[in-house]
Amino acid sequence: MLHTQRSYGGSCVAPHHLAASAGRDVLKQGGNAVEAMVAAAAAIAVVYPHMNALGGDGFWLIHEPGKAPIAIDACGPAAGLANADFYAGESHIPERGPKAALTMAGTIGGWHEALKVASTWGKQLPLTTLLADAIRHAEAGISVTQSQEALTAKHVERLSQSPGFSDSLLLNGQLPREGERLRQPRLAATLKRLAEAGLDDFYRGKLAASMAKDLEAVGSPLRLADFHAYRAQRVTPLEVTLQDATLYNLPAPTQGMASLMILAIYERLKADKPNGFDHLHGLIEATKRAFILRDQNVTDPGRVPTPLQNLLSEENIGLEAAQIDPQHALPWPHKPAPGDTIWMGTVDSEGRAVSFIQSIYWEFGSGVVLPESGVLWQNRGISFSLNPDDLRGLAPGRKPFHTLNPALAKFNDGRTMVYGTMGGEGQPQTQAAVFSRYAMHDMPLQQAITAPRWLLGRTWGESSTNLKLEARFDDALITALVTAGHDVEVLPEAFSDTMGHAGGIVHHPDGLIESAHDPRSNGGAASL
Repeated sequence: MLHTQRSYGGSCVAPHHLAASAGRDVLKQGGNAVEAMVAAAAAIAVVYPHMNALGGDGFWLIHEPGKAPIAIDACGPAAGLANADFYAGESHIPERGPKAALTMAGTIGGWHEALKVASTWGKQLPLTTLLADAIRHAEAGISVTQSQEALTAKHVERLSQSPGFSDSLLLNGQLPREGERLRQPRLAATLKRLAEAGLDDFYRGKLAASMAKDLEAVGSPLRLADFHAYRAQRVTPLEVTLQDATLYNLPAPTQGMASLMILAIYERLKADKPNGFDHLHGLIEATKRAFILRDQNVTDPGRVPTPLQNLLSEENIGLEAAQIDPQHALPWPHKPAPGDTIWMGTVDSEGRAVSFIQSIYWEFGSGVVLPESGVLWQNRGISFSLNPDDLRGLAPGRKPFHTLNPALAKFNDGRTMVYGTMGGEGQPQTQAAVFSRYAMHDMPLQQAITAPRWLLGRTWGESSTNLKLEARFDDALITALVTAGHDVEVLPEAFSDTMGHAGGIVHHPDGLIESAHDPRSNGGAASL
């Protein structure tokens, strides 16, 4: 049985243990929470290539004690050439390949902006230190994980048609097997270049020129002008006030609004105890209300029809809660959104905290690996519609809808909590499960993450939109959910990857740090 880790010197939680160790080692060298997260983010882009890469997007929530949280939107917009003419003859944007690589990669810009935020916190560690573990893992090789093997096998027929994929992410043309060594020398050279020339080289230096040339050559609409124009942005986080805490998340183009709304609605319906019918039914029905509003409102920040903070008003939360039947499920003909990513958290000894998420959207993103830099590019832009008049219609410079949303809570008693997960549609649901169990039902942090979970909708490439439950839920609860009208599917696994890879860290006023990671992942909580 896993137990919540406790320490005082700092902690890093990640879905791969080498990323957690990279963050912890930076803390050990005197680095702060942001520097530790950059180290972890670089490492996981190497060791978990099926989940994220340098060619993806990221979002940050940064907490400094006594100050308002800072949010960073590191989402890349659609290329200047990404329009209906570029996709003439297509009924939809291709899901893989060069035409799926249509949005700028924002994640490195996010690292750069986050380090600017932390620049006032004292002496900074050099990039050569922050990226050292990532470079070493890319050069020496990573041990292929079970999930990387399984997802490569699942999608290799399609992905092998994307330029560069087979050369970079197969072993001599064969599927990489769990435990085999995979080296990424071109990616190592790119990370070395970033360490020496600075992160801005990704957008306005030799790296930018190399990647722009390669993207154009393979058939992507991205050009050097798109690199030059990109900068990550500091934005105002969304927030909602509960009885015991204020919760923060990212605004559009993310679904952060839905994550906050689910918990605010559930507080109105709060069950007497966790993990029973009232708990699950309440959160599932709150999810439906939140997802309906999400899909009506979340898009490029310049095109949001209703201010998202208004949707989180007490009045609106009350109206949504009042529409939930405590005994019967709302029919759910919902169009789901898949997605794969990683969430990581850090807290340093000063109580500064980071909730961070980084993604290439689907497993392996577009599948395109650039020949010179070894950078795998995302396919986040496939969430655009080719009808420019749609809420999420494609046009140059627009930002795509994002499932990514890191979460942060500030409790009235002085605690700070960072938490999150990967998993597309499952992200707001798992956040709600973990936070409600820990904060509303007093479960220990690790048990709140380990306990059986559920997912309404589709993730990991599945087509069904029903309610999926891990096998550890008891039969009486399953029967009660079915009787209430939920379309239930019990998964065969006791701990299913379908439920995402969650984590959390809580900093207490006396300096105690509690950390927990997901047994469903290859991760860990590395503490000082």
